[in-house]
Amino acid sequence: MKNGRNALLAGAVGALLLPLAACGTQGDGSAAQTVKPAAAAAPGSAAPGGATAPATAAPAAVKVSVRQDPRLGPLVQDGSGRTLYRFDKDAPRPSASNCDGACATAWPPVPADGASAGPGLNPSLLGSVTRSDGTRQLTLGGWPLYAYSKDTKPGDTTGQGVGGTWFASAPDGRKAGTPRPALGVLDAPGLGKVLTDRNGMTLYLFTKDTPWPMATACGDACLQKWTPAPPVTAEEARAAGIDPALLFTFTRPDGTRQVAVNCWPAYTFKGDTAPGQTNGQGVGGTWFAISKDARNDRGRTVPAAGRASAPAASAPAAPAASAPAASAPAYDSGYGS
Repeated sequence: MKNGRNALLAGAVGALLLPLAACGTQGDGSAAQTVKPAAAAAPGSAAPGGATAPATAAPAAVKVSVRQDPRLGPLVQDGSGRTLYRFDKDAPRPSASNCDGACATAWPPVPADGASAGPGLNPSLLGSVTRSDGTRQLTLGGWPLYAYSKDTKPGDTTGQGVGGTWFASAPDGRKAGTPRPALGVLDAPGLGKVLTDRNGMTLYLFTKDTPWPMATACGDACLQKWTPAPPVTAEEARAAGIDPALLFTFTRPDGTRQVAVNCWPAYTFKGDTAPGQTNGQGVGGTWFAISKDARNDRGRTVPAAGRASAPAASAPAAPAASAPAASAPAYDSGYGS
């Protein structure tokens, strides 16, 4: 009896391993859409050969957290330390998965049911997409998440760059281990599209600053928590879809130069420790993420995300774009079109 049970278990394990061995590829899954898995017996029903198909346990809920990889930088992992990936042939917002069949065998989709955000991850960036088989897959920043069957131990990143389309996911859903633009855009639920720096860190404005003429109210104590963002070029602004005329370079009292958006100096927050975080939003009722859709009106409105764009109470009416300032300001005018 015992020998018969062992033989049955061995046969079941072999059957489970066959699809993986048959896939055996590091391809990008582009041909996988024509491959359909064989129909499985329903739990508790008679399987071929008279055996009873075991009931399938529900997948454990996934907790996604941030890990610092020495080669790729910040990326996301599940609760067992498996690296999670994104697929260039998928689509974000609205999310869509294009990895089925053999592709999904090599790259198991991460289930969305019960998923949660662990340390370092902005929970508002998690979402889900319904796959072609009706199951719900976890998304990050709109991108569906996957594990990789050839990662055999925690911390492995063997899926990075496979087929030129698979990459470990950064904490904001972008590709880990790839260069970022000097000026980026984060689609943050509840805030809309906000600006980020070259490290993916959210840019903020301080409503106690003065936009025109530009002056900073963030002194030594303030600078322990907030870091002035460096200037960017007109080309870098255009690459992010930002009108270069919206950006200015502000010279701080210590002589360092800082980028300003619609005349509001921009900062990063030291409380944000990974891309995709917006922990500085609303701090003290005076700090707000900078909206990508800021108006170009020389500081008349505050380009704050997550709240209505209000007139700047401390800012005098902006002069006409062609009119020179009354005194030499400590900033450059817009980069121009």
